[in-house]
Amino acid sequence: MPPAFLHPPSLPEPSLTRGSWWPARVALADAEVWPAGREEETGMRSTATARASGTARRASDSPAARALARVGLAARGVLYILIGWIAILVAIGHSSQRADQQGALQMLAGQPYGLVSLWLMGIGFVGYALWRLSEAAFGVTGEGNGVGPRLISLVRAVIYAFFAYLTFKIISGAGSGSQTGKQQDLTATVMHHPAGQWLVGVVGLIIVIAGLVLVAQGIGRKFLKYLRLSEMSPRTRRVVEPLGIIGTAARGAVFAVAGILVIDAAVTYQPSKAGGIDKALLTLRNQPFGEFLLLLAALGLVIFGVYGLCEARWRKV
Repeated sequence: MPPAFLHPPSLPEPSLTRGSWWPARVALADAEVWPAGREEETGMRSTATARASGTARRASDSPAARALARVGLAARGVLYILIGWIAILVAIGHSSQRADQQGALQMLAGQPYGLVSLWLMGIGFVGYALWRLSEAAFGVTGEGNGVGPRLISLVRAVIYAFFAYLTFKIISGAGSGSQTGKQQDLTATVMHHPAGQWLVGVVGLIIVIAGLVLVAQGIGRKFLKYLRLSEMSPRTRRVVEPLGIIGTAARGAVFAVAGILVIDAAVTYQPSKAGGIDKALLTLRNQPFGEFLLLLAALGLVIFGVYGLCEARWRKV
């Protein structure tokens, strides 16, 4: 019989009891469940996002939101009527008021029931900004879901949010100072930075292009696709269409002049040459036959304001 050390100890048979295979089984189960859990969590988040987006879309398409957008369109129309009226008074030498958005609001503040009117204008500007913001998020009526129109709506939302802020500042009594002066200060600040002169020039070029696009849209009657023409009588359309053509083209021409002034400020490195609507109108006045040109531009802005009131009634929102 061989010695005992020549017999290796016998190994235990593999056991399938809970104690031996349970940890491995749990690990395998965790590995199977984890991806499914992640997918379920991602799906829940996507569903919540979709629900939030749907709620926001329904809110922007509600009767209250549409009414607020129309109030905003009416406020924009009144604003341009006031700017044009101030420019007419300047042209005939009866006013030294600034013919820009701030000057128009300050003029309104000095009228009977001016405070109430300013509150209505401020609410209107908020409504207009929210409407344009909804277009930036969900698409522009008449334009589809193109990136360009949505970006333009976003820019307009920012601009009219600033107008709302400016209106409420005037209501609170803190709206002193010149809007043109602030624009010139901003231009000077930007131009002191590296490549700032180029940046100001590019901004001026964008304003010129935007103005020329508005002129083309006016002459080409592109604005008609935004209106509910089926609700207009033939007589009403014969009135609204010329208002849109003249007003949109005049507004675009004033914007183009303002953009040229910004480019001139960048090229000559003179921020004082930059400015907005008021500076553009004053530049027209300083040209040969300047008072006549200023009067034409002012009448064009008034006409655009009247067309804006028509948009408040028949615009697709």
